[in-house]
Amino acid sequence: MAALTTPMFLDDRLAHWAATNPDGECLTYLGRTWTWREWEDRVRRLAGALRGLGIGRGDVVGCLDKNHPATVELTLAAASIGAATAIFNWRLAGDEIDYAVNDSGARLLLVGTELVPLVERVRAGLPKVERVIEVTPDGAAGDEYEALLAAVEPVGRGDDVDPEDVCLVMYSSGTTGRPKGVMLRQRNLIAHTVNALDGWSFDDGDKNLVAMPLFHVGGTSYIQQGIHEGVPTVLTREPDGASLAGAILQGANRTFLVPAVLAQVLQSGPDAIELFGALKTYCYGAAPMPLPLLRAAMEAWPTTDFIQVYGLTEVCGVITHLMPEAHRDTEHPERLVSAGTVIPGCEVKVVDPGTLAEVPVGEHGELWFRTPQLMKGFLNKPEATEEVITADGWFRTGDMGKVDADGFVYVQDRLKDMIISGGENIYSPEIERVLAEHPAVMEVAVIGVPDDTWGESVKAVVSLNAGTTATEDELIAWCRERLAHYKCPKSVDLIGALPRNPTGKILKRDLRAPYWDGHDRAVV
Repeated sequence: MAALTTPMFLDDRLAHWAATNPDGECLTYLGRTWTWREWEDRVRRLAGALRGLGIGRGDVVGCLDKNHPATVELTLAAASIGAATAIFNWRLAGDEIDYAVNDSGARLLLVGTELVPLVERVRAGLPKVERVIEVTPDGAAGDEYEALLAAVEPVGRGDDVDPEDVCLVMYSSGTTGRPKGVMLRQRNLIAHTVNALDGWSFDDGDKNLVAMPLFHVGGTSYIQQGIHEGVPTVLTREPDGASLAGAILQGANRTFLVPAVLAQVLQSGPDAIELFGALKTYCYGAAPMPLPLLRAAMEAWPTTDFIQVYGLTEVCGVITHLMPEAHRDTEHPERLVSAGTVIPGCEVKVVDPGTLAEVPVGEHGELWFRTPQLMKGFLNKPEATEEVITADGWFRTGDMGKVDADGFVYVQDRLKDMIISGGENIYSPEIERVLAEHPAVMEVAVIGVPDDTWGESVKAVVSLNAGTTATEDELIAWCRERLAHYKCPKSVDLIGALPRNPTGKILKRDLRAPYWDGHDRAVV
């Protein structure tokens, strides 16, 4: 693609392609396709609608839906008037949605048809939401969102909009067990788009496949790359096999997906493997890739460029990448279990979490990064922000690892108690809080254990009160009634007492150790 000036605002590239390639294919979704000119018109109309509803600079609007162009349109339109979009995880339970929406301060909420009943159940508890607008998957007759766009005139970017304006609020699990709103500025997201494209690009005729959920930076940040480069994007509603296959048959050949998808494809037989061989680039991340799975994938698709990425919501997504040549470097097979090297504009150092002193090259410690992609902070949580961002701009990831002499980053375990399963961040205190409310449970610890498909799965280790009983199935069902299903334990071990250190702290390291022994990547 031709080199262009780095944009200042999130909608700059959309405006550029609408002006220079107005009739070119921009976005395809569930059988509908828009050109660059048509899609920019939709975004500008939505900006006009938001202004008409009293939304302005500094306000927050929200979206609760499976993947839909409206989520991206809302992000771009709100940013163009200085407002931010909070994208909520549609898989959350009712009280979790209630908390996140209220915490965000969203004044308007776009809701997918399938999720309207959920919002109706909690609507009385959302006093800040002034209007709920229903969005149908296919834009059928009577679609409230489409009617809103049709009824207004398009408006341009506001004169008071600044690249420092927060444009996204992405919810990520936090130390209290409640999700934290990560505030990302326009300049953060643009820096990520530019930096994460380092070392590879789209060619003429390419199409971008976006299947990761838009409530995850793996979806929302990744879709910006296609917009930035001016290539058509195929957006799927969900990352299921049929949708992915359909997108590839439509010509989509560059994508970012979680490792679990690779496992499903390889297990689906020769036809699926042949179809996915059409992908030029398979970027993966958001969860550990089991080494046997990665080797099987590289053997199945010898001409596909594999790129591993490691990152966090707080840095808009990608912060390191393992490039295609490193994947197939027979002289350095050990690098397959690394997270690669930092992307441009980013610095890394490894710090002793106790002394906060930088450790020598190759030694173990907490990974810190400094980057223009770094969030403004956690919404409504200044103390939590100060805990992770130093005065000189370093971000404390809570991830433990090392950096070798060649700059390759190895993420080996986590200082904070996060479980990553199938690309979803799951914070164990949230599950422990729910299980502790069961009348039979005396104490509980939730850990991540190896899973060949999902990277990690959730396990609860439980000690029961004397004279009570509870089964594994009963405790899992208890969680499923109160939490999103992906957060619930897949297994429960019942033991007499949890191991503790002399000060009484539960020794999760001891609980994890038997499960991670012998694995290339250990979370201890």
